[in-house]
Amino acid sequence: MSKQSRPRVLIVAPSLAILGGQAVQAKRLLDQLAKEEAIEVSFLAINPRLPSFLSLLQRIKFVRTLVTSFAYLATLLLRVRRYDIIHIFSASYFSFVLAPTPALLISRLFGKRTLLNYHSGEAEDHLLRWHRTAIPILKLADVLVVPSNYLVDVFARFKLRAISIPNVVDMQRFVFRPRLSLRPIFLTNRNFEANYNVACALRAFSLIQQQFPEASMIVAGDGKQRAELTTMAQSLALNKLEFVGLVESGNMPQIYDAADIYLNSSVVDNMPLSIIEAFASGLPVVTTDAGGIPYFVTNEETALVVSKNDHRALAEAAIRLLEDPELAAGIIQTAHRECLKYDWPAVRALWLDLYQQLASRD
Repeated sequence: MSKQSRPRVLIVAPSLAILGGQAVQAKRLLDQLAKEEAIEVSFLAINPRLPSFLSLLQRIKFVRTLVTSFAYLATLLLRVRRYDIIHIFSASYFSFVLAPTPALLISRLFGKRTLLNYHSGEAEDHLLRWHRTAIPILKLADVLVVPSNYLVDVFARFKLRAISIPNVVDMQRFVFRPRLSLRPIFLTNRNFEANYNVACALRAFSLIQQQFPEASMIVAGDGKQRAELTTMAQSLALNKLEFVGLVESGNMPQIYDAADIYLNSSVVDNMPLSIIEAFASGLPVVTTDAGGIPYFVTNEETALVVSKNDHRALAEAAIRLLEDPELAAGIIQTAHRECLKYDWPAVRALWLDLYQQLASRD
């Protein structure tokens, strides 16, 4: 294909100003696709920054949403017409209304091919509660892409066909350190929202410290439950617990390297990048069985998996890793091999082939 006939792809997604899995995944995909000669790729943020003289408006609650949405819509109208394929990242609920819905409608207005890349672990609840509006909007997309077979199955229950293309992890960014003797240094890296249930990890850590008083834990993230979680940490009299706040994606490899065991206590989830990044870094993972996690994590092979909302089981599994170096070593090695399937060389052809198929449709 000549340079002139390369499909022009516009990725519509959150920028890293909204720190979260979608923004990180969009940035990684954009960086990799920019190196490809077969396509031309660009980016449009759903959260555009206004010029300096208007940026003050984005600091005012409610006004921020209004002015940002207006700027986003205006940018869509100006830029969508220049591209062949509009690749739209999507979450659920109100975010679905504010960002992917306008992008799909405007893309249809200009007759563009659309790819909706849905990432939310709340898909089933979203489609149940909002089925009269969400499902017709989803059907506007030429292709629905999800990062896991879990969401393929969820969409199928609503008679929506989706294909799975895994999240991308840049393996070169993470230093794999096989931990031959685990230290009781723990890490959790999820936003402070109800779905991620960081409180459960704190309760588990409290039990761990009763047996290992020297244990420490790094808590990365931020969100609505920050005050609640810091108060809980004080009430549990947790020692050696460090809240480090939001950590930019580029700084996460050092955070993983500082810890020896990763804890994930979510109650609603899809395919958390943090677990795959822990695999890539050589951290054995203890996780709940929320949502799509059992679709890519195997108990006692790539991680230890416990039931949701069970902080005692989470603590017991973590202690088991500390007391059984052979089990931990096997999990570390198997998990590291598993995460190779999420490296760009393994995912690249899936995206490029899909873009070519969309571009060639009449």
